[in-house]
Amino acid sequence: MNFKIDNLQYCNWSREIFQINKQAGLDAIHVTIVYHEDFDELKTVLKNWKKHFSENSDLIFHGKNFKDIEKAKTENKTAVFFGFQNCSPIEDDIGLVEKVYDLGCRFMQLTYNNQSLLATGCYEAIDSGVTNFGKEVIKEMNRLGLVIDMSHSAEKSTIDAIKISEKPIAITHANPSFWHPAKRNKSNELLKILSEHKGMLGLSLYPHHLKDGTDCSLESFCQMTAKTAEIMGVEKIGIGSDLCLNQPNTIVEWMRNGTWTKSKNYGEGSKNKPGFPKQPDWFLDARGFENLEVGLKKVGFSESEVNGILGNNWYNFYEEMNQ
Repeated sequence: MNFKIDNLQYCNWSREIFQINKQAGLDAIHVTIVYHEDFDELKTVLKNWKKHFSENSDLIFHGKNFKDIEKAKTENKTAVFFGFQNCSPIEDDIGLVEKVYDLGCRFMQLTYNNQSLLATGCYEAIDSGVTNFGKEVIKEMNRLGLVIDMSHSAEKSTIDAIKISEKPIAITHANPSFWHPAKRNKSNELLKILSEHKGMLGLSLYPHHLKDGTDCSLESFCQMTAKTAEIMGVEKIGIGSDLCLNQPNTIVEWMRNGTWTKSKNYGEGSKNKPGFPKQPDWFLDARGFENLEVGLKKVGFSESEVNGILGNNWYNFYEEMNQ
């Protein structure tokens, strides 16, 4: 059975977007439900998702393990997996790791750009690696089957997490830095270590992570994918689009600034271009998976390899996490 999985979206959720994901044939999506929210604020977010599931039960349901991907395929729906782009909901309490898992979270970044109580973010000048608390949280996440995500983490912290974790970790949305040297993109050395430890990389379609940004060509993206497969092995690559549909620019301000700063932080943007960047015309929404399928085959991937990149590799990763 072939699956299509987008392992990161953060949209202004509506029935229209759920319909687009279904039109794109997505059997599962990993959605961001937290950036800077604490545990109590998380509960409010979950109430909103409960409403989404109730009002769109013909299109989506809450996914919690790999069998739900199979269920979604059979029922012609999309399984929605919850993830955090920050560790803020666990505050400084190791007991909250199990509580967020029980509430349905299945992915958690150890840090979002800045230093956290667990690890160092990619925007810090000094990368001190995974902290003592971080080591304990990794053990607890391993025990529960909560995926460790290091997409926004600095190099040493990411390598530390890969080596400390007894289970494979994920970088759900980033690209290799050999193609485009964004702070969030990852070095060849790191990608090799990730692959050696059976981890997964989700290639990002967010313009700030793309060579030539909005003007990035499909051919360039697919050629980058082929070179990344040479480094990691094709079975360790998937898609994590980092797609942000129909969001006002106040949301990207929240992502970058949260409640941690009073000065304006532009993150991967700039003062002249502070808002969300425009998507490439070949990936305006999840229906761009069709273009990816054509482009990946054009650069030499076989049909089975393309099926792996567009979903089966993530399915296999989810299955291993549930062992």
